[in-house]
Amino acid sequence: MNKIETCIFDLDGVICDTAKYHFRAWRRLANELGFDFTEEENEQLKGVSRIESLKLILHWGGMTENDEEVLAAYAEKKNNWYLEYIDRMTPDERLVGVTAFLDELKAKGIKIVLGSASKNSKVILERIQLTHYFDAIIDGNSTSKSKPDPEVFLLGAAEVGSRPKNCIVFEDAEKGIEAALKGGFYAVGVGQPDVLDEAHIVIPSFEYLEFEDVLDALSSSVGSMA
Repeated sequence: MNKIETCIFDLDGVICDTAKYHFRAWRRLANELGFDFTEEENEQLKGVSRIESLKLILHWGGMTENDEEVLAAYAEKKNNWYLEYIDRMTPDERLVGVTAFLDELKAKGIKIVLGSASKNSKVILERIQLTHYFDAIIDGNSTSKSKPDPEVFLLGAAEVGSRPKNCIVFEDAEKGIEAALKGGFYAVGVGQPDVLDEAHIVIPSFEYLEFEDVLDALSSSVGSMA
């Protein structure tokens, strides 16, 4: 296994849980347009850009909309509601174990990068008071391609001078894991093994997790696949 210099983290479902706020805002828009969608359907939006998410939701509602101005207006309305929700976030909404894990990475000199599709990642990190941990923040404002394209992770690695083979990506979505693998990164799934089975390894959360545990598990996994 190659030496690890950098860890790249998705935001939603990895650092904190803003998926509930996305769901609430998208559902509010759908209801205003005269239909509804389920939490199960909402899972398909993980790691997907705002406009692509909107198109999926409209499809679920039996709507077809190709006018870019209309789509942009819908997306802005949803985002304004979402911003209202996340503006009330606090450090208590960091997921369990994340802070201790980031502290350990800093102490070991590992570079820390955010690689998220969210265009509001900087606001969220400020609200939960984690901005100072990150050496680079790559989000929906600096990318043109959505996951499973690896662009966001490749830009993040380049920003801190690392090559993909020296980086670990932590992701909670299938599209994110696919993007990491396409880019040549080590992929760690955060969540359910049956959903993230393409990842090199899967962890349930960061609770009680140490960096050496991740390296040991990755080394065993990569070795078994060689």
